[in-house]
Amino acid sequence: MIDALVIGAGPAGLMAAEELAKAGRRVVICEGKSSPARKFLMAGKSGLNITKAQVLPAFIDAFQSPAMAPFLADFGPEAVMDWCAQLGIDLFTGSSGRVFPKAMKASPLLRAWLARLAGMGVDLRSRWRWVGIEDGFSFDTPEGRVILHPKVTVLALGGASWARLGSDAAWVPWLAQMGVAITPFQPANMGFHLDWSPHMAKVFGQAVKGVALCVGQRRERGEFVISSRGVEGGSIYAVSRELRAGAPLTLDLMPDVAKADVALRLSAMRPSETLANRLRKLGLSATALALVMEFGRALPAVQAIKALPIPLGGPRPMDEAISVAGGVAFASLTQDLELRALPKTFVCGEMLDWEAPTGGYLLTGCFATGRWAGRAAARG
Repeated sequence: MIDALVIGAGPAGLMAAEELAKAGRRVVICEGKSSPARKFLMAGKSGLNITKAQVLPAFIDAFQSPAMAPFLADFGPEAVMDWCAQLGIDLFTGSSGRVFPKAMKASPLLRAWLARLAGMGVDLRSRWRWVGIEDGFSFDTPEGRVILHPKVTVLALGGASWARLGSDAAWVPWLAQMGVAITPFQPANMGFHLDWSPHMAKVFGQAVKGVALCVGQRRERGEFVISSRGVEGGSIYAVSRELRAGAPLTLDLMPDVAKADVALRLSAMRPSETLANRLRKLGLSATALALVMEFGRALPAVQAIKALPIPLGGPRPMDEAISVAGGVAFASLTQDLELRALPKTFVCGEMLDWEAPTGGYLLTGCFATGRWAGRAAARG
């Protein structure tokens, strides 16, 4: 019989395995792909944002999920940074508080982590794909079908985005059949559709910088990218939860200039000048100018600059999203993250029903829940 089984070798699963091994349990990790932590490595390609240097109450509030509070309080930003240091990974904190490895990539951290786990006796089995619960945990392996009967199990299979990297939510029907409540998945931290006119093609792939996104009472400063399919990028992701719920989006293209001052500057220009020329004289970038010409021609010029409506379509597909909302409902779990319907089986990471913005929150949420589930399973 397997002593302790972890299914899924992403950040949450590896953290659970580490805690189990520390407690003296003999750990087997089963990973469906040919190598571990593929989504983690993909996240590191543009710079691995490991956590955010932020006071804990504000950090926890960003999750908008009270159920996450104890896990994050137990293993928050400072603890994550200490853990990285123990792996020999040097970090730096950017001006926004975001924390990155100095090497920027995920691969050095993952190599060090896997080496430490191997030294603790953790057995990582690749190409072991979980295919359901029969009289045990059933796997398709290179040697054929194998059924394991572990003493304790931690499920860390990810959510429903980036299926090609392993997060395909294939586990949902198996747990649902057992009576586990699962909140339907939705894309999170994602782009939105827009049907552009042909003249926008010249700015595809370019960023709109130094603007404010206004969604209800919220005002988010930042930048985003105009793509051939719509809009995406940091400031769009920051308000994606509200936009997904149907809130309208307007842009303030000159957020540092008062509306009255914009009106005064425009009034000093010759009325015969075209709108495009007047906008250039105001200092609007080529991308901001393109957006006004796309959506603001029929509006008063001041409104087009200070409150430009952007008629978004729906979210981009879930498999393109950075993360997801939804998953195993906390009501189906004990405080130890143990499934009420399946004793001795624990759940962590993006399988859980929580949502967080980009900026270091997502990885910390996975580390924290993986650590909590692993420690609880070790007591089982």
